Amino acid sequence: MWMLFLLVAWAAAIVSCTRLCRAAVAAADLPDGAAAPAADHTLGLYEMAFLSGGPRRVTELTMVMMGRERRLLLARTGWATVVDPDGRDAVERSLIAATGPEGQAPVPSIRAAHATSDGVRALAQRLTDAGLAVPTAARESISAAIREVRAAAALVLVMPAAATTLSPADRSVLPWFALPLPAALGCLAVARFEIHAYTRWAAPAGRDLLRAVDVPHGPAPDDSRQILTALAVRGPSTLPDPALRAALS
Repeated sequence: MWMLFLLVAWAAAIVSCTRLCRAAVAAADLPDGAAAPAADHTLGLYEMAFLSGGPRRVTELTMVMMGRERRLLLARTGWATVVDPDGRDAVERSLIAATGPEGQAPVPSIRAAHATSDGVRALAQRLTDAGLAVPTAARESISAAIREVRAAAALVLVMPAAATTLSPADRSVLPWFALPLPAALGCLAVARFEIHAYTRWAAPAGRDLLRAVDVPHGPAPDDSRQILTALAVRGPSTLPDPALRAALS
């Protein structure tokens, strides 16, 4: 009977590792968009935010930009209220729509709705076409495969317990279950060091442009552009206003 559990453990490890390898190969073969992104390309704030933190960072940046101009109110309790319903660009209009017909919603629900909005999708596609962002399909495929390998590793650990429950007197079967575990863990280790780049938002060309951005270290100075740049690249922890940090967290 324990052989059945061993076969399940091996099958889970082999299938998940195979899928991860295939996803990595497919991601490596995807075109990079533009053949050679311009080295002198200047990233806008939305582009910095997406390449650094994806749709979530874009939403945070948009809310803070609108909040600093009193066109949106951000409460410490984590609620956002639209004051000016006329967005200045597609990303702002998408965020206003994400707050719902009441013009007010909690920040987490706005993030979820804004991430799939037309404005953010268009921004992502534009960066992907320029060769600056990792294609969504490649990133999602790699991430899903990594989750499957993790689940397979957990299953490999559970199977010996199930086998010994049915045959408590026979402990000699346990070493056999140690064989598929290194395969799953080794695959995860390779993914961490070799294909981790495909789970990021920025492609190599995009990361090169981000490294060239002048971002202040430590707390952002009291300068609107530098505050927004630090937020876009490093996240809400750089905001000098604790009330804004609380609202976004």
